[in-house]
Amino acid sequence: MSRKVIVVNGPNLGRLGVREPDVYGHQDLETLRRDCTAWGEELGLEVEVRQTDDEAEMIGWMHRAVDEQTPVVMNPAAFTHYSYGLSDAAHMVTDAGLPLMEVHISNPSARDAFRKYSVISPVATGTITGMGFYGYRLALEAVAHLLEA
Repeated sequence: MSRKVIVVNGPNLGRLGVREPDVYGHQDLETLRRDCTAWGEELGLEVEVRQTDDEAEMIGWMHRAVDEQTPVVMNPAAFTHYSYGLSDAAHMVTDAGLPLMEVHISNPSARDAFRKYSVISPVATGTITGMGFYGYRLALEAVAHLLEA
């Protein structure tokens, strides 16, 4: 299994720092990219951070993760609540024995009613919510731990 980890972010997360800063904070995607890369280095992981507003592209990343045996940290954003295609692709990741950590910057359960259900959580290795960008660090620590086990 690879020490490379992909950190994938779904729709509207390219607008971090601008979109609802009271919910998502003032830091932008580039800050998240730098943080995740640095945290990965501390953990002996090679981290690549990606973002897309395109469901098909995100599904393709899951397929490639399976083919390349690459663990995944995923913030599916709005896809969390309805993308059965992404859920199926995420399931392929965990079925391949790869860690897949679901991360949310905010706590979806404390927000709108439609955000309370995730189609990703039932297939994820674990879920971290409401910890801001620090949740990504926790997810990377979990991946490193699982790779060592």
